Amino acid sequence: MRPSGTVVVVPFRDDLAQYFAALNREWIERYFVLEEADLTVFKDPRGTIVEPGGQIFFIISDDDVVGVCAVIRHDNRVYELAKMAVAPRAQGRGYSNLLARAAIEFARKAGAQTLMLLSNSRLGPALRLYEKHGFKYVPVSDTHEYSRVDVQMELTFSDPNLL
Repeated sequence: MRPSGTVVVVPFRDDLAQYFAALNREWIERYFVLEEADLTVFKDPRGTIVEPGGQIFFIISDDDVVGVCAVIRHDNRVYELAKMAVAPRAQGRGYSNLLARAAIEFARKAGAQTLMLLSNSRLGPALRLYEKHGFKYVPVSDTHEYSRVDVQMELTFSDPNLL
């Protein structure tokens, strides 16, 4: 299904920061428990994600913020797709595809070689979305801060110097 009405994807703005936390808290608290790493990024998304070279994207549908996702810069080569959420009232409209495409394009333009993500096997629809966008399963790294993680996936970009 495709989004309908007036739908835009916008990058981080301070006035939207509250939606980043609210939409993510909804799914995290439904399936898991909030962890210290969640609270850290929710408290200061600009300082923890945007200023170090990442981005947060928001889906706005008819003036209603219905989706978010972050792209976190780990270093010049590795970025992470994180904290993707679509409000339950807006699911099934293709918004997660718009967020995934925005995140992938951002990472590619930033020069990433790898866009990775951490997830959980309980989140089947999210895993299918990532597979659809070319992410492949890899062994879970032990460098993350979340007890809920049991899945890691990566999307590898071609080296532009080899083209």
